[in-house]
Amino acid sequence: MTVEHSRQFTHLHLHTEYSLLDGACRIEPLMERVKELGQTAVAITDHGVMYGCVDFYKAAKKAGIKPIIGCEVYVASRTRFDKVNRIDGSYHLVLLCKNETGYKNLIKLVSAGFIDGFYSKPRIDHALLEEYHEGLICLSACLAGELPQALLAGDYEKAKTTAQYYQELFGKGNYYIEIQDHRLPEQRRVLPMLVQLSQETGIPLVATNDAHYLRKEDSRMQHILICIQTNKTVNDDDVLEFGTDEFYVKSTDEMYALFSAWPEACENTNKIAEQCNFDFEFGVTKLPYFEAPDGEDNRSYFIRLCEEGLQRRYGPQAPDEVRRRLDYEISVIDRMGYVNYYLIVYDFINYARQRGIPVGPGRGSGAGSLAAYCIGITDIDPIRYQLLFERFLNPERVSMPDFDVDFCYERRSEVIDYVIRKYGADHVAQIVTFGTMAARAVIRDVGRVLDMPYQQVDAVAKLVPMELKMTLQKALKTSKELARQYEQDPSVHELIDMALKLEGMPRHASTHAAGVVITREAADEYVPLSTNDGSIVTQFTMTTIEELGLLKMDFLGLRTLTVIHDAEKMVRSLKPDFSIAGISYEDAAVFDMLNAGETEGVFQMESGGMTQAAVGLQLKSVEDIIAIISLYRPGPMDSIPTYIENRHNPENIRYKTPQLAHILDVTNGCIVYQEQVMQICRELAGFSYGQADLVRRAMSKKKHAVMDAERRHFVYGSTEPGRECPGCVNNGIPAEVANSIYDEMSSFASYAFNKSHAACYAIVAYQTAYLKCHYPRQFMAALLTSVLDNTNKVIQYTAECSRMGIHLLAPDINESGVGFTVQGNDIRFGLLALKNVGRNLIEAVVRARTLNGPYQGLYDFCKRMYGTEINRRAVESLVKAGSFDCFVPSRRASLEALEGILKSVENDARRNLDGQMDLFGSITGAEAQGQSYTIPEKEEYPVDSLLQMEKEVSGLYLSGHPLDQYREETEHLASHKISQLTGEEARRHDGEQVVIVCSIVRIKTINTRAGGMMAFLTVEDLSGTMEVLVFPKTLQTYAANVRENAAVVIRGRVSYKEDEASKLLADHISMVDEYGKDGRRKVDMSNKNAKDGLWLKLSSMDGGVFHEVENLLEIFEGDFPVYMHFEDTGKTVLAPRRMWCVKHGLLFEELGRILGEENVKVR
Repeated sequence: MTVEHSRQFTHLHLHTEYSLLDGACRIEPLMERVKELGQTAVAITDHGVMYGCVDFYKAAKKAGIKPIIGCEVYVASRTRFDKVNRIDGSYHLVLLCKNETGYKNLIKLVSAGFIDGFYSKPRIDHALLEEYHEGLICLSACLAGELPQALLAGDYEKAKTTAQYYQELFGKGNYYIEIQDHRLPEQRRVLPMLVQLSQETGIPLVATNDAHYLRKEDSRMQHILICIQTNKTVNDDDVLEFGTDEFYVKSTDEMYALFSAWPEACENTNKIAEQCNFDFEFGVTKLPYFEAPDGEDNRSYFIRLCEEGLQRRYGPQAPDEVRRRLDYEISVIDRMGYVNYYLIVYDFINYARQRGIPVGPGRGSGAGSLAAYCIGITDIDPIRYQLLFERFLNPERVSMPDFDVDFCYERRSEVIDYVIRKYGADHVAQIVTFGTMAARAVIRDVGRVLDMPYQQVDAVAKLVPMELKMTLQKALKTSKELARQYEQDPSVHELIDMALKLEGMPRHASTHAAGVVITREAADEYVPLSTNDGSIVTQFTMTTIEELGLLKMDFLGLRTLTVIHDAEKMVRSLKPDFSIAGISYEDAAVFDMLNAGETEGVFQMESGGMTQAAVGLQLKSVEDIIAIISLYRPGPMDSIPTYIENRHNPENIRYKTPQLAHILDVTNGCIVYQEQVMQICRELAGFSYGQADLVRRAMSKKKHAVMDAERRHFVYGSTEPGRECPGCVNNGIPAEVANSIYDEMSSFASYAFNKSHAACYAIVAYQTAYLKCHYPRQFMAALLTSVLDNTNKVIQYTAECSRMGIHLLAPDINESGVGFTVQGNDIRFGLLALKNVGRNLIEAVVRARTLNGPYQGLYDFCKRMYGTEINRRAVESLVKAGSFDCFVPSRRASLEALEGILKSVENDARRNLDGQMDLFGSITGAEAQGQSYTIPEKEEYPVDSLLQMEKEVSGLYLSGHPLDQYREETEHLASHKISQLTGEEARRHDGEQVVIVCSIVRIKTINTRAGGMMAFLTVEDLSGTMEVLVFPKTLQTYAANVRENAAVVIRGRVSYKEDEASKLLADHISMVDEYGKDGRRKVDMSNKNAKDGLWLKLSSMDGGVFHEVENLLEIFEGDFPVYMHFEDTGKTVLAPRRMWCVKHGLLFEELGRILGEENVKVR
């Protein structure tokens, strides 16, 4: 359509992808569309949120389009505090920022909508608008606005009064009556009345189009988005629909044609656009205020801390190299204005250390700062490990540095609480993050909405390669089968086309696991806030927060720090002076253990791939651990064989120039670290470290223009002021060699790892390995305690204890602690692992035992615990787990006596304190008197019942395992352990046919749409648990074998999805008892009247099934007679001698697969 350049139009009511699962105007393509239409400005007005405002602003500026920041807010029908079902709703209202005052007021409004007014939607009210209206332009919104709703209700006077209220509130020229026409009957009813209102009140009209997608043909895409949001399919009758396909970004001509009777309504969009002139401020740091103690100047306080730390770390005579490095860092930190930043981080880390909260040695590039090491922010020597300060804080690139800090995961919240107390609750907020529709996930979402069969969608999704940063476009190029189905199958073509349009869009908002923003003034002075699960969260993401100059901190909870801390405490009971800080990092026994592949429980090194790398490399130092942590990732993983080969054959290493030798010798001639790229630029071409860091960033982000310019500087040097460097050629390196080195750096830089980060994690990895090597019981006890909420991990680590010769003792009321504890040469099960037994009760149990001696029996225990948080369910859990086996040999006797014991204790308490409430509820039964209680002897429950009780209360089998008696059968029958199918290597087995031997822990059945019944089984072997899906046909065939506690053999296909645990899709389920110790199926010889032999039932002698059976029997030829019954003739015949067979379990199993097990009998 031709654009008339004499007139202009601006879209002022538009929903981007940040109107989650509703808006489909994707920001980047939106700017292209606006430019294509010849429009010069556009507004963002997402529903109740400002998530996308900064991205929108930057994209518009980049495209040369004027961005207008706004929001379509929800106004409460009464006040924002009124939240009564079916009474309190909300109206829509569009607000646009004229200036910075308007922006600050808008973020106040939007934040209050979430924090105070959330009721189905984030709602503001008139009171808030009266406080925060300055600097804003207001539009009366769509059909859901107050004016249209009053008009539709037939209340013209209310509409008029409301319009006059807003006109008076916002002021003349700042309030507009919004008109829309999407061919909806309701809009056409209210349109003339809105015009009449405008004429009567003098309030100007403005035309908008409530744009939810870019082009008319995108309406189906937006409909699918709505279906994803509402969990509907396109075939459902009750889907929320827009009614027409007119909600798109229309051209100027289309808008003027639509409102030809009121052209001024279109012209007013440009007047409004001219009034809106708000710009974000980027790159200006806004750190919180920090006050040094005793009125000391912050700079001198920082320098004093550095100097004291230098002496503490390096002694009174620190090497000159270290002294110069510290002075240099202090000068850069001071010049760039980050002294306060260092002090803020030091302050809360110091708080944690003083209170015994474990803090990690560092994380990320911050470990490259010597100043941070000196003042105690980090605990890893950057000089020893050749870590670079400029990788953290580049004096030539103005951007916020970023200290990420690991804390004990149990006590991380204490540090955050301290920060909140210090800076004020309204100055601290968590940070939003968005779950996006990634390549596989978007196929699944769209497939469900299009009502396609699950298995077809699952198969298509799995054709997308599981690689880093994989997109559907990439997948179509790399997966031939996906491309073939896309071209040949219309349903797959539609699925992929729609998925391509939605891929990468935000699906939901959640809270970043660790990110916290700390602001100088109240947080809602800078950014809009929302709420997620009760927490106050910024509406801008972490990167946006940093761009706006605000202080973002990562308070990470690391379970391993808790494990190290707990193990350290247990070791100190043997060696009071033991400290993990004092261990040697050159202990040969530790490296021998890792080199033997004993990595279970060792931080960062547990996976099969890492273990294999360690065994192949044969680690000799922490530097080796740093290297494999860096290399074991997609991309650089391909270099591991070369790295290992060079390690064992150093004579084969070839350096392109001798100057590379001392940079790469630590990594066997391979470029592994980002810091090495920087060192190469520095030492070969004479770059400053700041320049070298800029090159590294350009390479890692594939900024080709920058890379080409820097190549010239690298090879030939530069005389550009501020960028001077001699270049490789002037340093005696031929241009050809220099270009070759630059090419190698470029190809690897996007994969190269931050050595500072790897070094921090290598230190933690070594510490866990040291503890496992020298204090295995203490370490494994701490490790088991840390994973109490993860049954799979407990099973995995229990198996490792068994391998190490450490016995896991069952719970004991007189021996067990809160967590797992060391007892002699064994580990005692912790009571916190038991269900229905709370931490407070356990601490009371341990405290009473410590103060007053061991418990004398179940009665004594109940009597002494009376008045604490004890209840009947807790005592039952303790008994079922075997905690009282030391007193009464029969758990049945204890459980059956429990009622009388509790009643007796209750009566004793009543006598002591008249009127005491019955803590244990109404209990009938015998009432015992006095200070003791005799428990009658009872025959114990069967072993399988005892095991089931243990499983019920602890999630584990404590005194044995149902599969213990089938270890030999498992050895022959199982192709995999469950841990192999569910761990980090699970994706490798996707689609494989496997066999597992397991016990069925839990069964859940559902009816399918087709009317059949399917089952979801939770199964467990000695290595872990997983879910098994049994579809109707399989369930019908093997229903007799699907029962709780059954020990079974399951054959099936592994199904792995990136966003959930892998599952097994069963196609065969048999009882383990059907097999002998050798794994062969047992032969049924019970029918004495039938002739001995193999009896088969077939439908006919004709067809492929008979010939398949015939071929199979000939393969297993032997002396065992075969009888065949044919259903079509009704005859039973003895097969020819050539078809007689050997008695072999595999043959019988395969015949069962072909004919059905019920049609194969051995007599």
